[in-house]
Amino acid sequence: MSTQYLSPDDQWDDPFEIDTTVAHPARRYNYFLGGKDNFEADRISGDDAIANFPTIKVAAMENRRFLRRAVTFLVKEAGVRQFLDIGTGIPSADNVHEVAQSIAPEARVGYVDNDPIVLAHARRLLSRVSDGTTTYIHADLRDPAVILDDPDLRRTLDLRQPTALMLLSVVHFVQDADDPYGHIAKLTAALAPGSYLAMSHATLDFMSTAGHEAVDDWHDRERNRTRDPFRPRTKAEFSRFFEGMELVKPGVVPIPEWRTEAAPPDRPSAEDAMAYAAVARIP
Repeated sequence: MSTQYLSPDDQWDDPFEIDTTVAHPARRYNYFLGGKDNFEADRISGDDAIANFPTIKVAAMENRRFLRRAVTFLVKEAGVRQFLDIGTGIPSADNVHEVAQSIAPEARVGYVDNDPIVLAHARRLLSRVSDGTTTYIHADLRDPAVILDDPDLRRTLDLRQPTALMLLSVVHFVQDADDPYGHIAKLTAALAPGSYLAMSHATLDFMSTAGHEAVDDWHDRERNRTRDPFRPRTKAEFSRFFEGMELVKPGVVPIPEWRTEAAPPDRPSAEDAMAYAAVARIP
């Protein structure tokens, strides 16, 4: 069966305009995972990324595996029953609520994303989750007040109780000028003591000089054809997001190494996965 991709003429029942002329991280990520909910601009951007980073699909899969491991830890070992997942992306296998509720059916999840196509999928997804344990908010990480004050979020999550803030493969699309550290500090400050921050973030720390040059060239091309340009960060820059928190072992590590049961020969290298991951307890 051939894959049928979205075209700009496809109709979606939502109130937000979909710009099909520029790539969006959620749709490009969907393309990397083999999904069909993307447009030509996303595929052009994605193919260029693959040409420069041949293992980028491996990196996308590792991010999903980290999601499963992190949520499982947070529910089973940390006792968390509430999740605020920002930068949700287009639903795929093992979404946060599916992993969490498979362990603790009472777990509650608030999803947040800024792509209207994610909104369309979320409506269909939530139509099958009618017990009020899951909600979706069309909002942006760069506006934490809108997220925190949303009435649907407040009906679904009680932020006076421990909550896990999930920021998986999203903050590397927030530029320094947009103050990612400040926004995340506002979000974590609004959570109850004993909450957690789980993050994954792209890095070039494991790349060769040639790899860095390829990234620079790709980034220059992306500036005018993507909605949110790429901003990888070093280990020190990534670790700064967790200042004042208690890192869960093993701390800040390459994403394939975070609490994995796979032996080194059976998991991707740090260079192939191109990302750090960490989970920390908020005091």
